[in-house]
Amino acid sequence: MKRLTLWIAIAIAGNISLGAQAEEITVMISGGFSAALDKLAPQYEAKTGDTIRIVHGPSMGNSAEAIPHRLAAGQPADAVIMVGYALDKLQQDGKIATGSRTELADSRIGLVVPAGATAPDISTVAALKATLLNAKSIAYSDSASGRYVQSTLFSQLGISDEVKSKAKMIEKTPVASVVAKGDYAVGLQQVSELLPEKGAEFVGRIPEPVQYVTRFSGAVVDGAQHQDHARQLLRYLASPNAQAAVRETGLDPLTAKAETGQ
Repeated sequence: MKRLTLWIAIAIAGNISLGAQAEEITVMISGGFSAALDKLAPQYEAKTGDTIRIVHGPSMGNSAEAIPHRLAAGQPADAVIMVGYALDKLQQDGKIATGSRTELADSRIGLVVPAGATAPDISTVAALKATLLNAKSIAYSDSASGRYVQSTLFSQLGISDEVKSKAKMIEKTPVASVVAKGDYAVGLQQVSELLPEKGAEFVGRIPEPVQYVTRFSGAVVDGAQHQDHARQLLRYLASPNAQAAVRETGLDPLTAKAETGQ
Protein backbone atom coordinates (compact mmCIF):
# COMPACT_ATOMS: atom_id res chain seq x y z
CA MET A 1 0.00 0.00 0.00
CA LYS A 2 2.82 2.39 0.87
CA ARG A 3 4.56 1.62 -2.43
CA LEU A 4 1.36 2.36 -4.39
CA THR A 5 0.86 5.64 -2.53
CA LEU A 6 4.46 6.67 -3.26
CA TRP A 7 4.08 5.74 -6.93
CA ILE A 8 0.95 7.87 -7.25
CA ALA A 9 2.67 10.81 -5.52
CA ILE A 10 5.63 10.61 -7.91
CA ALA A 11 3.30 10.36 -10.88
CA ILE A 12 1.41 13.47 -9.83
CA ALA A 13 4.67 15.40 -9.18
CA GLY A 14 5.85 14.57 -12.71
CA ASN A 15 2.44 15.13 -14.31
CA ILE A 16 2.30 11.47 -15.35
CA SER A 17 -1.11 10.12 -16.33
CA LEU A 18 -2.12 6.89 -14.68
CA GLY A 19 -3.81 4.08 -16.53
CA ALA A 20 -2.95 5.15 -20.10
CA GLN A 21 -2.14 2.45 -22.64
CA ALA A 22 1.62 1.97 -22.87
CA GLU A 23 3.30 3.04 -26.12
CA GLU A 24 6.76 3.29 -27.65
CA ILE A 25 7.80 6.95 -27.84
CA THR A 26 10.45 7.85 -30.41
CA VAL A 27 12.61 10.79 -29.32
CA MET A 28 15.13 12.48 -31.59
CA ILE A 29 17.71 14.15 -29.38
CA SER A 30 20.95 16.09 -29.71
CA GLY A 31 23.96 15.56 -27.47
CA GLY A 32 23.51 18.17 -24.75
CA PHE A 33 20.46 16.61 -23.09
CA SER A 34 21.26 13.00 -23.99
CA ALA A 35 22.92 12.06 -20.70
CA ALA A 36 19.95 13.40 -18.75
CA LEU A 37 17.47 11.43 -20.86
CA ASP A 38 19.60 8.28 -20.54
CA LYS A 39 19.46 8.66 -16.76
CA LEU A 40 15.74 9.46 -16.58
CA ALA A 41 14.36 7.09 -19.23
CA PRO A 42 14.47 3.89 -17.14
CA GLN A 43 12.67 5.62 -14.26
CA TYR A 44 10.02 6.97 -16.59
CA GLU A 45 9.52 3.64 -18.33
CA ALA A 46 9.11 1.88 -14.98
CA LYS A 47 6.52 4.43 -13.84
CA THR A 48 4.41 4.56 -17.00
CA GLY A 49 4.94 1.33 -18.92
CA ASP A 50 5.91 3.37 -21.99
CA THR A 51 9.20 2.62 -23.70
CA ILE A 52 11.47 5.33 -25.08
CA ARG A 53 13.28 4.81 -28.37
CA ILE A 54 16.16 7.27 -28.63
CA VAL A 55 17.49 8.49 -31.98
CA HIS A 56 20.62 10.64 -31.75
CA GLY A 57 21.49 13.49 -34.09
CA PRO A 58 22.84 17.04 -34.10
CA SER A 59 20.41 19.94 -33.65
CA MET A 60 21.70 21.54 -36.83
CA GLY A 61 24.17 21.07 -39.65
CA ASN A 62 24.21 19.41 -43.04
CA SER A 63 24.72 15.79 -42.05
CA ALA A 64 22.04 13.20 -42.77
CA GLU A 65 21.94 12.49 -39.02
CA ALA A 66 20.91 16.06 -38.10
CA ILE A 67 17.42 16.21 -36.60
CA PRO A 68 16.00 18.67 -39.18
CA HIS A 69 17.27 16.45 -42.00
CA ARG A 70 15.83 13.32 -40.39
CA LEU A 71 12.41 14.95 -40.13
CA ALA A 72 12.59 16.34 -43.67
CA ALA A 73 13.40 12.83 -44.91
CA GLY A 74 10.23 11.53 -43.28
CA GLN A 75 11.83 9.63 -40.41
CA PRO A 76 9.15 9.15 -37.74
CA ALA A 77 9.47 10.78 -34.31
CA ASP A 78 7.07 11.63 -31.52
CA ALA A 79 9.25 14.25 -29.83
CA VAL A 80 12.45 16.18 -30.41
CA ILE A 81 14.87 17.53 -27.80
CA MET A 82 17.44 19.96 -29.15
CA VAL A 83 19.05 23.38 -29.02
CA GLY A 84 16.33 25.99 -28.53
CA TYR A 85 17.12 28.23 -31.48
CA ALA A 86 17.30 25.22 -33.81
CA LEU A 87 13.86 24.23 -32.55
CA ASP A 88 12.70 27.77 -33.43
CA LYS A 89 13.34 26.96 -37.09
CA LEU A 90 11.31 23.74 -36.90
CA GLN A 91 8.45 25.72 -35.38
CA GLN A 92 8.64 28.26 -38.19
CA ASP A 93 8.54 25.41 -40.70
CA GLY A 94 5.40 23.95 -39.11
CA LYS A 95 7.11 20.78 -37.91
CA ILE A 96 6.11 21.19 -34.24
CA ALA A 97 2.69 20.62 -32.65
CA THR A 98 1.06 23.81 -31.41
CA GLY A 99 1.65 24.56 -27.73
CA SER A 100 3.96 21.60 -27.16
CA ARG A 101 7.31 23.35 -26.78
CA THR A 102 8.76 22.74 -23.31
CA GLU A 103 11.87 24.45 -21.93
CA LEU A 104 14.09 21.86 -20.24
CA ALA A 105 17.55 23.05 -19.21
CA ASP A 106 20.44 25.43 -19.82
CA SER A 107 23.88 24.15 -20.75
CA ARG A 108 27.22 25.89 -20.24
CA ILE A 109 30.65 25.35 -21.80
CA GLY A 110 33.41 23.56 -19.94
CA LEU A 111 36.99 22.47 -20.52
CA VAL A 112 38.69 19.07 -20.31
CA VAL A 113 42.27 17.79 -20.44
CA PRO A 114 43.57 14.21 -20.77
CA ALA A 115 43.26 12.20 -17.58
CA GLY A 116 46.42 12.56 -15.49
CA ALA A 117 47.37 15.91 -17.00
CA THR A 118 47.80 18.90 -14.73
CA ALA A 119 44.53 20.80 -14.57
CA PRO A 120 45.08 24.32 -15.93
CA ASP A 121 43.68 27.46 -14.33
CA ILE A 122 40.52 28.73 -16.01
CA SER A 123 39.06 30.51 -12.98
CA THR A 124 39.24 33.97 -14.58
CA VAL A 125 39.07 35.32 -18.11
CA ALA A 126 42.79 36.12 -18.00
CA ALA A 127 43.58 32.61 -16.78
CA LEU A 128 41.48 31.01 -19.52
CA LYS A 129 43.23 33.15 -22.12
CA ALA A 130 46.64 32.08 -20.84
CA THR A 131 45.61 28.42 -20.78
CA LEU A 132 44.43 28.47 -24.39
CA LEU A 133 47.54 30.33 -25.55
CA ASN A 134 49.79 27.82 -23.77
CA ALA A 135 47.91 24.74 -24.96
CA LYS A 136 49.63 22.80 -27.73
CA SER A 137 46.28 22.05 -29.37
CA ILE A 138 42.60 22.87 -28.83
CA ALA A 139 39.50 20.90 -29.79
CA TYR A 140 35.97 22.28 -29.86
CA SER A 141 32.64 20.90 -31.04
CA ASP A 142 30.64 21.40 -34.21
CA SER A 143 27.52 22.20 -32.16
CA ALA A 144 26.20 25.53 -30.89
CA SER A 145 28.92 25.82 -28.25
CA GLY A 146 31.68 25.14 -30.77
CA ARG A 147 30.37 27.73 -33.18
CA TYR A 148 30.46 30.23 -30.34
CA VAL A 149 34.03 29.24 -29.47
CA GLN A 150 35.12 29.67 -33.07
CA SER A 151 33.25 32.85 -33.93
CA THR A 152 33.13 34.71 -30.61
CA LEU A 153 35.18 33.33 -27.70
CA PHE A 154 38.59 33.43 -29.39
CA SER A 155 37.85 36.93 -30.62
CA GLN A 156 36.68 38.14 -27.20
CA LEU A 157 39.90 36.82 -25.67
CA GLY A 158 41.94 38.48 -28.43
CA ILE A 159 43.64 35.23 -29.45
CA SER A 160 42.05 34.39 -32.82
CA ASP A 161 45.28 34.68 -34.79
CA GLU A 162 47.39 32.91 -32.16
CA VAL A 163 45.18 29.79 -31.95
CA LYS A 164 44.10 29.57 -35.59
CA SER A 165 46.64 26.92 -36.51
CA LYS A 166 46.15 24.74 -33.42
CA ALA A 167 42.40 24.90 -32.80
CA LYS A 168 40.08 22.52 -34.65
CA MET A 169 36.34 21.90 -34.82
CA ILE A 170 35.61 18.22 -34.21
CA GLU A 171 32.70 16.91 -36.26
CA LYS A 172 30.26 14.18 -35.13
CA THR A 173 32.57 13.07 -32.31
CA PRO A 174 32.51 14.01 -28.61
CA VAL A 175 35.33 16.45 -27.95
CA ALA A 176 36.32 14.73 -24.71
CA SER A 177 36.91 11.46 -26.56
CA VAL A 178 39.62 12.94 -28.81
CA VAL A 179 41.18 14.67 -25.79
CA ALA A 180 41.14 11.37 -23.88
CA LYS A 181 43.12 9.73 -26.71
CA GLY A 182 45.75 12.47 -26.46
CA ASP A 183 44.97 13.93 -29.86
CA TYR A 184 44.37 17.38 -28.29
CA ALA A 185 45.69 19.05 -25.16
CA VAL A 186 42.42 20.73 -24.17
CA GLY A 187 38.82 20.47 -25.28
CA LEU A 188 35.85 22.82 -25.10
CA GLN A 189 32.24 21.71 -25.28
CA GLN A 190 29.01 21.79 -23.29
CA VAL A 191 29.58 20.33 -19.84
CA SER A 192 26.84 17.74 -20.24
CA GLU A 193 28.65 16.33 -23.27
CA LEU A 194 32.08 16.34 -21.64
CA LEU A 195 31.23 14.52 -18.41
CA PRO A 196 30.17 11.11 -19.83
CA GLU A 197 33.46 10.53 -21.67
CA LYS A 198 36.06 8.46 -19.81
CA GLY A 199 39.76 9.21 -20.09
CA ALA A 200 39.34 12.97 -19.97
CA GLU A 201 39.43 15.08 -16.81
CA PHE A 202 36.82 17.79 -16.42
CA VAL A 203 38.52 21.00 -15.29
CA GLY A 204 35.44 23.21 -14.92
CA ARG A 205 33.19 25.70 -16.63
CA ILE A 206 34.72 28.66 -18.42
CA PRO A 207 34.22 32.02 -16.62
CA GLU A 208 30.76 33.60 -16.75
CA PRO A 209 31.92 36.86 -18.45
CA VAL A 210 32.78 34.83 -21.56
CA GLN A 211 30.33 31.97 -21.02
CA TYR A 212 27.75 30.91 -23.59
CA VAL A 213 24.48 29.40 -22.41
CA THR A 214 22.64 26.99 -24.69
CA ARG A 215 18.96 26.37 -23.96
CA PHE A 216 17.68 22.86 -24.57
CA SER A 217 14.00 22.52 -25.35
CA GLY A 218 11.66 19.73 -26.33
CA ALA A 219 8.54 19.61 -28.47
CA VAL A 220 6.07 17.17 -29.96
CA VAL A 221 6.42 16.57 -33.68
CA ASP A 222 3.38 17.70 -35.65
CA GLY A 223 1.39 14.71 -36.84
CA ALA A 224 3.24 12.29 -34.55
CA GLN A 225 1.55 8.99 -33.78
CA HIS A 226 1.82 9.27 -29.97
CA GLN A 227 1.41 12.96 -29.29
CA ASP A 228 -0.24 12.68 -25.87
CA HIS A 229 2.44 10.32 -24.60
CA ALA A 230 5.16 12.58 -25.99
CA ARG A 231 3.68 15.61 -24.21
CA GLN A 232 3.52 13.61 -20.99
CA LEU A 233 7.21 12.66 -21.31
CA LEU A 234 8.27 16.27 -21.88
CA ARG A 235 6.27 17.40 -18.84
CA TYR A 236 8.09 14.81 -16.76
CA LEU A 237 11.52 15.87 -18.02
CA ALA A 238 10.74 19.47 -17.07
CA SER A 239 9.23 18.59 -13.68
CA PRO A 240 10.85 19.06 -10.25
CA ASN A 241 11.01 15.27 -10.00
CA ALA A 242 13.58 15.18 -12.84
CA GLN A 243 15.73 18.14 -11.83
CA ALA A 244 18.25 16.27 -9.65
CA ALA A 245 19.17 13.94 -12.50
CA VAL A 246 19.35 16.84 -14.95
CA ARG A 247 21.72 18.70 -12.62
CA GLU A 248 23.93 15.61 -12.14
CA THR A 249 24.63 15.53 -15.88
CA GLY A 250 26.06 19.06 -15.87
CA LEU A 251 22.95 20.97 -16.94
CA ASP A 252 21.12 23.76 -15.13
CA PRO A 253 17.48 22.65 -14.78
CA LEU A 254 14.58 25.02 -15.29
CA THR A 255 11.16 25.32 -13.71
CA ALA A 256 8.66 23.39 -15.79
CA LYS A 257 7.35 25.68 -18.48
CA ALA A 258 5.63 25.03 -21.78
CA GLU A 259 5.00 27.66 -24.41
CA THR A 260 1.46 28.11 -25.62
CA GLY A 261 0.05 29.35 -28.87
CA GLN A 262 3.15 28.48 -30.89
